Amino acid sequence: MTRPFIGVDEVVVPDWATGYASAADAGLRALVRDLPATLTFIAREAWAASRPLTLAAGSARLASGAVTAFGLLATADAFTGLLDGGTPLVAALPALIAVVVAFALRGLLDSVVSAITGALAPLVEARARDRLAAAALAVQSAAFDDAEFTDLLGRACTEAPDEFKAAVTDAGEILGSAVTSAASVVTAAVLHPLLAPLVLLSAVPRAWASARSARVAFASYVRVVSHRKRIGITAALTTDREAAAEIRACGARGLLLDEHRRIAARLTAEAVRTSNRREALLLAGRALSGIGTGAAYLALFLLVSHGVLPLAVAGAAVVAMRAASGGATQAVQEANNLYQVSLTLHVFRSCLERAAAHRRAPGSVEAPDPEEVVLDEVTFSYPDAVEPAVRAVSATLRRGQVVALVGENGSGKTTLSKLISGLYLPTGGAVRWNGVDIASVDEDALNDRVAMVMQAPLRWPSSAADNIRVGRIGRADPEDAHFAAAARDSGADRVAQTLPNGWETLLSRLFATGHDLSGGQWQRLSVARGLYRDAPLVIADEPTAALDARAEHAVFAALRDLGGRDKITVLITHRLANIRTVDLILVMHEGRLAQVGTHVTLMAEPGHYRDLYEIQADAYDAGVSR
Repeated sequence: MTRPFIGVDEVVVPDWATGYASAADAGLRALVRDLPATLTFIAREAWAASRPLTLAAGSARLASGAVTAFGLLATADAFTGLLDGGTPLVAALPALIAVVVAFALRGLLDSVVSAITGALAPLVEARARDRLAAAALAVQSAAFDDAEFTDLLGRACTEAPDEFKAAVTDAGEILGSAVTSAASVVTAAVLHPLLAPLVLLSAVPRAWASARSARVAFASYVRVVSHRKRIGITAALTTDREAAAEIRACGARGLLLDEHRRIAARLTAEAVRTSNRREALLLAGRALSGIGTGAAYLALFLLVSHGVLPLAVAGAAVVAMRAASGGATQAVQEANNLYQVSLTLHVFRSCLERAAAHRRAPGSVEAPDPEEVVLDEVTFSYPDAVEPAVRAVSATLRRGQVVALVGENGSGKTTLSKLISGLYLPTGGAVRWNGVDIASVDEDALNDRVAMVMQAPLRWPSSAADNIRVGRIGRADPEDAHFAAAARDSGADRVAQTLPNGWETLLSRLFATGHDLSGGQWQRLSVARGLYRDAPLVIADEPTAALDARAEHAVFAALRDLGGRDKITVLITHRLANIRTVDLILVMHEGRLAQVGTHVTLMAEPGHYRDLYEIQADAYDAGVSR
């Protein structure tokens, strides 16, 4: 295949990558301007994670700068003693000892800072992970239908915590380098006012080169962001267990490998170009720094030769010059790193803000056990959707009823079921339980009264037993009577009999000793989970799609039986033969409620229900006649 198979080569830069594009256009002044706000944010996060460690790290950094200044002054004294021909060598010994002690103490303080940062960074990272997890779990279910939010959440969860860890280290290094540079410049100025600009002369070129190099890296990231996403897709397809069989069955291994190599070649070429450009800039910076250093040394020579500056002070200036140059270069490098990190931290903050906007308002009314659910002109639109998924639906469901939602694909059945349960709140109209608008009810209390049986159930990486008990964690069931009944009625007990360790078998191939189930076996566990939850409102969305006919009959019998237990049971299915005995059938068509009735009344009149039923019945009749 000559054309790209996964995506296209020319794509628009994603919205979240615009920050990197801005960084590519930013100069040194922009980096310095934005730095205080970023450092303040990191300091607040570190303070919240551990006040003692944050205070200790900052204090140690400042102490290190003070020791650096003291060491440079002691160096000047030592040079004065050594270069003064009339002073005995022994007399200069205290100054030499002071220099040794100062720089040894500086090394000790640097080690202390490193140890403190090593303890603080994981705490900040853990706090970031916790905040993201809490935010993701607090949003309402409809938030995950917002593609922009889910992209933002995914990126924040995968990148932000690690970046927080790096940010703490970078912020500490910036503070340390800045303190070292400032101490060097101030000390040089104390020795002689002319020394301060000479010290900066060697530091500025390398700082400029470092900033330019970072801009090149940011620009490169923007150019390859789509390719990084594509190579991630090919890598996932290559290693995915579910995809392995079809890739081989389609003979697509060569196609996938060629696609992977094509994308990798683009990334490699860009990486080489970027590396060469960055090295060229850094080389220019080193060359200019060398010229600046040479000019500074020449200036020192002229100052000494004309008697403006004592030789001992010139020696101390050389030491200060080297310290300032190294400190300034490192400070700019760390500032560039921190600026890049700050873009991800911006994603983190944006994610928390968006998550807060997606949270449901706290409920002010106690949640009732629903004896009657009234849908009053209920309308619902998904984010950015052109047309509503559900339009002006009105119906009443009562305790003890088994209600079926039927209709073609995309007719709004699943969306309506989520509105009935309170997982979604209507964008128009109202859903009332016993006359109470569920928008005013606490979300957790509402969910506690609902059991959902999904078509594609969540496959918890836990034991078979816990995959059922997760339906109601902490339920009092000392003799496992409720558990046994749910397993029996759903057929999950027969699934457990086939497992190597019975109910204690770990159901996940992510672990070496894990075991997987077929789609039908997972659906039986899902039905058992819903039965075990024992809620007054039960919603089963295509609960038997992967089951054989015998198992399907048993499951529907169990679900229909729930209607006789003072519950409201809502069934969604395409197999209309299973719902002939339900109490009420709601027929959805293009988001609207097209028909309401029982199987008998709906079959007695022309309409969508009779058409769908007869299509299915004809298929069976044709098979029998043959």
